[in-house]
Amino acid sequence: IPSMRSLTAEEYVEAFKSFLDHSTEHQCMDEFNKEQMPNIMAGITRLCHCMSHKAQHASLLLGDFLAGGVAGEQDLKMIRILQAVHPGVFIDNEIVEPNPQHVAAYKELVNQAPDLQNVSFIWHQLTSLEYEQQVKEKGTHKKFDFIHMIQMLYRVEDIPNTIKFFHSCLDHHGKLLIIILSDSSGWASLWKKHRDCLPATDSGHYITSSGITEVLQRLGVEHRVYEFPSGWDITECFIEGDAVGGRMMDFLTGTKNFLGTAPPALRRRLQEALCQPECSSTRDGRVIFSNNLSMIVVES
Repeated sequence: IPSMRSLTAEEYVEAFKSFLDHSTEHQCMDEFNKEQMPNIMAGITRLCHCMSHKAQHASLLLGDFLAGGVAGEQDLKMIRILQAVHPGVFIDNEIVEPNPQHVAAYKELVNQAPDLQNVSFIWHQLTSLEYEQQVKEKGTHKKFDFIHMIQMLYRVEDIPNTIKFFHSCLDHHGKLLIIILSDSSGWASLWKKHRDCLPATDSGHYITSSGITEVLQRLGVEHRVYEFPSGWDITECFIEGDAVGGRMMDFLTGTKNFLGTAPPALRRRLQEALCQPECSSTRDGRVIFSNNLSMIVVES
């Protein structure tokens, strides 16, 4: 049996696509966009009314986006909400994303979008830490009206300092949006109770919303948490030899070909854990893993 190893960046993208195809992750974010984002964006753009008439029509840069989202889909939705809330404003958008495939997919989306005339894009193919180092070296501490970190803090080495740095990049009235797995998700239970049976090859942080809110409380910054339900149909994980199920298990564990390389006892234990009520529910014979999200809005 080949030994267990972490997913490469390309393999992760493939496993992540399988996750998105079978989960309501993006629908959950859309729900948040519909219910809460217009008010959040309105809060950011209130600063327009404090500016001179000339500034509104000249060099007003609003809604700068520092993104950790996948392939830009969510970013563009948020940009359009900002455009709807504050028509005619020029949006200066910066993207920080280390994965070249994600950057390429995002650029392709932008090329296909005819409604983004008032939006400029600057691409940084960097990790958040590399971006932070670059900003500090150059001494160009640009201020942003809106920064988001969508499902990206799991891969950050020093979470408190990363949050502190990006919070320091907020302009007056700016907001930082952190989207992270909820404590009520199946992931939280899996990571708490079965971390020792997850392969050491997955170098990510097992962090959920309470870990983030603790950091924010220590920093003494004002924030609000919105909880949104989301599910992931993992039924195929339990079908022997199923290719989709295999990719799902790879995504769950951060391991290439987990079902083919993990010792049988480890495989069984993880599959049993996935069926527990704190992880999943059964609907119409399908196993739905809880993928609930917390949307944390942090004030400047």
